[in-house]
Amino acid sequence: MRPLFANVLSAALAASTLSAYSSLVSAEDARPAKVVFQDDFENGDDKWEYLDPKTWKLNTPSGESKNGSIEITERKSEYTPPTRSPGHVALVKDLEVGSFEIQFRVRSTLDTGNHRDCCVFFGYQDSAHFYYVHLGAKPDPHSGQIMIVNDAPRLALTTNEKLTPWDNDWHNVLLRRDVESGKIEIYFDDMETPHMSVVDKTFGAGRVGLGSFDDLNEFDDVVVREMD
Repeated sequence: MRPLFANVLSAALAASTLSAYSSLVSAEDARPAKVVFQDDFENGDDKWEYLDPKTWKLNTPSGESKNGSIEITERKSEYTPPTRSPGHVALVKDLEVGSFEIQFRVRSTLDTGNHRDCCVFFGYQDSAHFYYVHLGAKPDPHSGQIMIVNDAPRLALTTNEKLTPWDNDWHNVLLRRDVESGKIEIYFDDMETPHMSVVDKTFGAGRVGLGSFDDLNEFDDVVVREMD
């Protein structure tokens, strides 16, 4: 874990309001929030439900590494969703949130080109009804967009044209959702300006999770905060 982010994260986990994240979230967007979930994977991954456990592994702290993480290890998945949508899905167990934020660190472990990605799932009702953000390297109607799966193949809610600057390093991601206004925002490293945003009220409260469409990623330091 990089020292600067470690200091910010440890302060955040000890707090129950968004003010602990002052260096990561702009003051304009700050509002009371309560940490309802956190995981650094140093004590296992029992808090997560993998839709295809064979494509995920837990990296436990060992040797010089003091850091745990979870990682997608195979591009192909045996999980077959009812409509075309991501194949690698890890959902937080026993948690449904309405207005919330999820923050985490992610590292792409394989350069697969224009659709190199990670995904963030939210408003998850079931395998055919949910939102997800596809942080694809190069945007097109199926990549680099905020998506909805509503009993039909995934559909882009945005017309984003920004590249997602993947490399082999760790990156910070924050997703914020307000169910009353329908506003959805995703931040990638820059916590002042959304990478993408959209308004949609199709789904209310639901489950949240991480994963990818068919790419390889490592995840760490997940925090979910429920917004007042």
